Amino acid sequence: MLTRAREILPILLGIILLFSGPLGAVELKTNQGKALVPLSEIIPGGPPPDGIPAIDRPKFVTPKEADGWLNPREPVLAVRVDGDARAYPLQILMWHEIVNDTVGGRPVSLTYCPLCNSGIVFDRRVGERLLDFGTSGMLYKSDLVMYDRQTHSLWSQMEGRAIVGDLAGTRLSWLPSNTIAYGDWKALFPGGKVLSRETGHRRQYGWNPYEGYDAPSLHPFLFFDQVDRRLPPKERVVGVMIGDGAKAYPFSLLVKRRVLTDTFNGQPLVVFHRTGTLSALDHSMISQSRDVGATAVFSPVLDGTPLTFEATENGFRDRETGSLWSLLGRAYQGPLAGKALRPIIHVDAFWFAWAAFQPKTTIYEP
Repeated sequence: MLTRAREILPILLGIILLFSGPLGAVELKTNQGKALVPLSEIIPGGPPPDGIPAIDRPKFVTPKEADGWLNPREPVLAVRVDGDARAYPLQILMWHEIVNDTVGGRPVSLTYCPLCNSGIVFDRRVGERLLDFGTSGMLYKSDLVMYDRQTHSLWSQMEGRAIVGDLAGTRLSWLPSNTIAYGDWKALFPGGKVLSRETGHRRQYGWNPYEGYDAPSLHPFLFFDQVDRRLPPKERVVGVMIGDGAKAYPFSLLVKRRVLTDTFNGQPLVVFHRTGTLSALDHSMISQSRDVGATAVFSPVLDGTPLTFEATENGFRDRETGSLWSLLGRAYQGPLAGKALRPIIHVDAFWFAWAAFQPKTTIYEP
């Protein structure tokens, strides 16, 4: 019992600091008559609605301007739509969890749940309706519960699905994204945009209020389901959903192999892993955290031709042409220079969270 208290106390203190500024004044008017999950399983996480404030009018700076405060190895959530490349540093996202933005003309919501270590990008259009999201202050299976400001429906971030309210059962479309080192992103997109620290809120950007939270054996905060024991609770995994199937690719294996090739539900895929990206949830200062690396998932079929990949010192190489490829699946040298692999949507998350939302998931084995 004492051990569990020692584990949870730093998290509680971190959450208190997260909303130590002005509290949200929103009173949610969710239609609780439409619920897909037991209401008792959606529990207060500490902050009130909007106590962790979403960013609704994001400002951006150039990489040159961001270099002054963003370590090259720090993680950013990277998304690119129609040539518009943007990076959202986790040192900012962990204090806000949601950014409502428009990228490449597409309305999107960038979301990050520190408790699940899951960065996911959604298209925030549902039919003809444009939604924007805030933090509800509640958790479902230790995951961020969002609410849309139009109907006050509650949404599970790990599912991208409304679980309570008028829109219950509605799902958001996921967009390809990657959590990668800022320096790697900048090298690929020197003309891209970086989310600015000028958020309109005073926060200790660069400081991690969840110090040590990603220790692999540490029990998740406010998670009361049975933990799937096939992997340690906080083992990082690459989660992929294809059709009605789900599969997890453990970081512990990716660190050793760097390239995993698989066929899942009829879809050939390749998973890349590259070192050099720091954890956002290890040291109290993110810039001093340990290296956990970054991942990407692609179809290895290019213009109808299957490619096989191997890791190199600085990236990846296909054996068929010898072309060199970046972590984000673009050939930068060789006969295929300029070509790009088709990304397969995935999420990097803690194992406990992936397994909780995908209980029938399989785990990749060589």
